[in-house]
Amino acid sequence: MTLPLTFTVEEAKAFAKEGVLEEWVHLFLMTAGNNIPFSEGLKRERRNWAGPVLVPLQELERCCGPEPEMEYRVPEDSWDVHIGELMALLREGWRYPPLIVQAAEGRLSIRDGNHRHEALRRLGEPAAWAILWNTAGEPDLSAWTGNGAVSDTDSKAAET
Repeated sequence: MTLPLTFTVEEAKAFAKEGVLEEWVHLFLMTAGNNIPFSEGLKRERRNWAGPVLVPLQELERCCGPEPEMEYRVPEDSWDVHIGELMALLREGWRYPPLIVQAAEGRLSIRDGNHRHEALRRLGEPAAWAILWNTAGEPDLSAWTGNGAVSDTDSKAAET
């Protein structure tokens, strides 16, 4: 792979094609993604990986935000500032890193990329690029990669 890494969907697809998508995820989380604890947690068990795929935003559940039910609560003012910054980047054509999403118990939970998801939602995008994962031994991820995912040509999100 070419250095420096850009952490774009295209780059993640190239890693996936070479069979090293998990390596890309950890490189992203340990550097630009600034989520070292998540990377370390993922390494504790064998995981299955799929993607990147386009997933309708309404199929994805956030775990981070200012709402009381969120697993990881953040103050509303800092949440809104960060969302605004990401919206500005997206309007300028930013090629965002795919969300990292856990597929478990019939749900798709965003484990990294909650702010990107909300920025895309506020901009009216119908879908987001995501890398899906689950723990080895859980149902095959192919149910998600073909169920509800939209094609590259069906969404404006494919251009961002």
